[in-house]
Order: sequence, then structure tokens, then C-alpha cells
Amino acid sequence: MIQKKKPEGVSVGQQMNRTGIGASPKDGKKMVEAAVADEAAPVDGKKATSMRRFYLEESDAIGTMPPPTTVKGAAKTVKEALTGTKATVLIDKVAERMAFERTGTRLYEAILTKHEVLGSFDGGPSAEDLKHIRDEEFEHFVMLKKTLEELGADPTVMTPSADLAGVEGMGLGQVLGDPRTTLAQGLHALLVAEVADKAGWELLIALAQDLGQTQLVERFRKADAQEHEHTRMVGGWLAAHTSAAAKVV
Repeated sequence: MIQKKKPEGVSVGQQMNRTGIGASPKDGKKMVEAAVADEAAPVDGKKATSMRRFYLEESDAIGTMPPPTTVKGAAKTVKEALTGTKATVLIDKVAERMAFERTGTRLYEAILTKHEVLGSFDGGPSAEDLKHIRDEEFEHFVMLKKTLEELGADPTVMTPSADLAGVEGMGLGQVLGDPRTTLAQGLHALLVAEVADKAGWELLIALAQDLGQTQLVERFRKADAQEHEHTRMVGGWLAAHTSAAAKVV
């Protein structure tokens, strides 16, 4: 099935891409000459570096960990293995994945709307495919929330890594929320999210192994396997679209 509305790469009302200097050779030449002749505002990389250093030295960190949580509500196996810094690091990284899975659920909600309005393409996803992945992303979120509670942590706390994950996901959300982007362009943003998510799960699994959290490792590996499948599916849809656009037989 072909997409119902605008063709790939063409915005409503757009007839020609005029962003390049080659669109107007005469004016482009004048612009270059003027830039070369203008010595009033030379580029000074040292000033930019100095400004960055100033803000780096003066700024606070992105987020903070809450005061050490008590182990009163934590599972027995967790109490015995995790104290102090170990617990703090694990809680921070679990919260990071929870924030990312929440973002992932919202991204798939957004692309489902694009699918409903624009349709799909040959070799592209069905609505059922996208709903399946969305539901698994949400299941991961719920599982991570439960894990934080078992660790004796407050799942509503925005930890430093969770804060960072939220900021990182903002650009992807803008791509999916932009009415000008096509289904394929939205899938590209989802592939970026899935690749990052897969790497995040692998890091979390390695941390849980190092801390001797066998039950958590098993739990996280199930989610990781599903994320690998998500990456394969989204990558396959994009490959089909690219081949069709290039008319590769």
C-alpha cells in the first residue's frame, strides 16, 4: 500500500529546494566575496572555547540522586547485596531505562497516528506491528517501575541518568510530532531510539551481573531480547523503503 498523502521528501507547498548556494550562482558568488572581505567579525574559536569553559566551571550537575533510600521496603536478596554507592548506581541506571521506555512508548503512539493518516508502504509496518512494539515498550516501563520499588527506591524521582535520557529523547519526539515528517522519516527516528535502547539494556545487564543480581539479570535479558527484535523490525522496514525509493530489484 502506498502512502495516502504527500510523497516522500516533499512538503506541502514546496516546489523546489532553494537552500543551497547553487540555486542562485550569481548571488552566491557575491555572498562569498562579502564574507571573505568582511574582517570586522573574524571567527574566534578561542572565545567560544573560553565561554564553554566558563559555563562548565560554573554550572551545576544535571539532576541529583535523592538521599540514600532505606532498605526497609527492598527485597531480601537486594538488601543483602546492595548498599551505599552500589545501590545508588543501580537505581540511577534502572531509572534511566524507565525514562527511556516511557519515551519509547510515546514515540510509538506518535507513529501510530502517522500510520493511521498516511498509511504504510510495501514492506512497511502494519498498525498491529507498531502496537505490538508499543505494548512491549510499556511493559518494560512497568517492569522497571516494579524493579525500582523492589530496590526500595521512589520510581517518581528524576535521577541524573533519567533526566539525561529525557533530554536525549526530546529530539526524537520532535521528529515524530512534526506533521511534515513521513512514516519512513518517523521510522528512522525510531531506529535511532531502538539502537540506543538496546545498548542501554546491555549496559544495565552487565551492571546487574557485576552486582550479583541474578534475578534482575534474567528480567532484563527478556526485555533486551525484545529490544533486539524491535531493532531488527524497524531496520527491516526502513531497508524496504529505501530499496523501493531507489527502485532496487
